[in-house]
Formats: sequence, C-alpha cells, structure tokens
Amino acid sequence: MKSEFAVAGQWRGGWDEPGIRRWVEGLRNRLSAPNVTLGLVFMAPEFFDFASEVLEVLRVHGRIPLLVGCSSSGLIANGEELLEQGGIVLGLYHLPGATLRAIHFTQSSLDECTVPEDWYALSQVRPSDVNGWLVFADPFHLDGETWLRQWNGAYPRVPSVGGLAGGLWDERRTQVYLNCEVHEEGVVALAVGGRVRLESVISQGCTPIGETWTITKAEGHFILQIANRPAYSVLVDTFNGLTRDEQSKAQGNLFVGLAGNEYRHEFQRGDFVVRSLLGADPENGMLAIGAQPRAGQTLQFHRRDAAAATEDLSWVLSRMRERLAGRRVYGGCLCCCNGRGERLFGRSNHDSGLVQEQLGPLPVTGCFCAGELGPVGEKNFLHAYTASLALFVEA
Repeated sequence: MKSEFAVAGQWRGGWDEPGIRRWVEGLRNRLSAPNVTLGLVFMAPEFFDFASEVLEVLRVHGRIPLLVGCSSSGLIANGEELLEQGGIVLGLYHLPGATLRAIHFTQSSLDECTVPEDWYALSQVRPSDVNGWLVFADPFHLDGETWLRQWNGAYPRVPSVGGLAGGLWDERRTQVYLNCEVHEEGVVALAVGGRVRLESVISQGCTPIGETWTITKAEGHFILQIANRPAYSVLVDTFNGLTRDEQSKAQGNLFVGLAGNEYRHEFQRGDFVVRSLLGADPENGMLAIGAQPRAGQTLQFHRRDAAAATEDLSWVLSRMRERLAGRRVYGGCLCCCNGRGERLFGRSNHDSGLVQEQLGPLPVTGCFCAGELGPVGEKNFLHAYTASLALFVEA
C-alpha cells in the first residue's frame, strides 16, 4: 500500500540476496517522501541464520537510517495477515519532525536498573523526550512484569505498544532487531518524540457483562469477596442475569476485568485489564484469576469469543477515528495475539481488515505475537488475545 508518508510490503521468498535487494529497492521507489525516517521489519524463523545479512541488505538498499523489528511465524502487511507462510514484511516511514532513539537491553540491564534515573542513563531518554515507545521483546529471557513495573515508574503516562516476538518454540528461540544487530535475548525499544506522537489502540477481545463491582477481600491470586459477598456468588448471579443466548456464549469464555484506572467516575469498555478466570470454588466462595487483585479494586466480568472480539476492535477503532479527526496519520504497526487470526475468527485478515476499514487506507506492518503490550488507563500492561495497534500521528 502506497501513501505519501509510508509504504509497506512483503517478500514471500526465502533467502535470496539479489531478489531481496531488488524488492526493497522497488519498495523504496514507491515512497513519495524524500527520505526514510524509520523502517519496521518482521521476519519468519526461516531467516534466523541469515537475519543479519537480510538486515544489512534492507538498510543499505532501502536507505533506512533506523531499523527495528522482531521475528514471528505470522506476519502482517497492510490489510493482509500471513500466518505460517514465511517471508519478510517491511515498512518504510517518513515521519516529519520526529525525534527517534532506539535501545536494546537485556535481563542483566533490568537487574541493574532500580530507580528511574538508571533507566534514563541507559536509554538516554527522559519522559519529556518521548511521546510513546514501540517495543519488541524476547518472551523467554526477560522478567516482563518486573520490567513493566519499573518502566511505568520511569515513564509515567507514556504509552508503550508492541509485542513479544515469535519464533521456534521448541528451541525457545526468537529474535529482535536493531539496525543490523540480531539479538536473541532482551528488548528493542523505540522512543518516538518531537512532532510525531504514538497513539495506541488496544483491543483485548472481550465485551463486558453485568455490572461493575468492588473487590472487598483478596489474597494473592484469589478474590475472596466482592461487595462483601463470596466472590463465587457474585459470579453466579452475574451469569444467571444474562439471557439464555448470552449464557450460551459465556459458557467457558468468562474472564475478569480489573480497572486500569481507579479514579474514573464511570467505567466503560476498554477501561479494564482483562485476565483469565483460572478457577472457582463454590464451597469457599473464591475465584482464582491470572493476576494479583487487591481490596478496593473495581472489577467487571467479561466474555471473550469471536463475536466479542469483533465488537470490541470495531468499537475502539471507531473511537480512535473520531479522536484523530483532522490529524495526519503517517502509518501504523499492528501486533496481534497468536490466538487471534483464523484460529479465533475462522477467516484471515480479520484484525488488519478492520484497521483498514476504519482507518485506511493506511500503510501497516506487524506480526502475530506471544503476548501484546499496550496501555490501559495510565499504565502499560502485558496482554493476551489482544490486538495492539501503534499509530504514528502528527503531534
């Protein structure tokens, strides 16, 4: 797809240096802008042994001053999702007035950074320098929750959007890319500042059901009481309050949403961090969830299925379209959970197609991930079953 400020395309072959060189030169020639500010690249695992050579060809012949990305078995280019088809996806972005800085860090860096000033020294980026972070991370060698807790403290209210790389799961091997460097551990994070903002669209694939509640007793991963009643009883009442059709849809698809920002007067779709409902104990009245809830936190039960995921993504994209009215959008990066795509919707190009339908035509690159990153409220979280879209927008 061609625009004045970005182009995105796909290479469907294997390692073929002359062929890839001609492909990237052709892609660069399609860009109307005088220069490339940023390149985003996503490669299938078949390129693991040639990744550094591929990156060099892309940078030289695409005339790319800054190139970041990661590996994945599922690639996204514009409105097309390429699952298990191999190849390379490349986006070339012209971002007028942007200031960009990319860093790579590992678990050892995380162990050494204990206060925000440590992160500023490592990244050479302070909160006033950045409008948003685009992040690609290795899922096997990083304590993601600890990193995010520190990162949110160092860069409060700054959105971080992206995903966990995919690759060879039996070998626990993935790659993240920075210019011509190939890293099989750690994080590549791109700070976007200056006259370009990074706007985020986060769809967790759920629709809220029932009403909001306050957790009144919790311990570890267990919710013991909701509104001073056994948590299990509140879940049962919520389920019984649904119509028969809604109950059928919710059977086996119930999740728990925890408010991302407790200071809202009213809560709506998108205000909750959705986590798995791991189990329920009717005798003790407890619920086990994939998070550590706390007393006083607002909760709402959610349903996740294909219909709910379509409804949610359509809704958040529609809200973003209204929010962006009159502002120039240069392009985007879409990270989708491996559990979405044809596996969830029974057809290809669902998420990327909705992005094009609501915001397009828009040059978009991305991939399917082992976890997605994005803000809910004023904090960034790791998600599952989520579509996480980063938009480069005129500030």
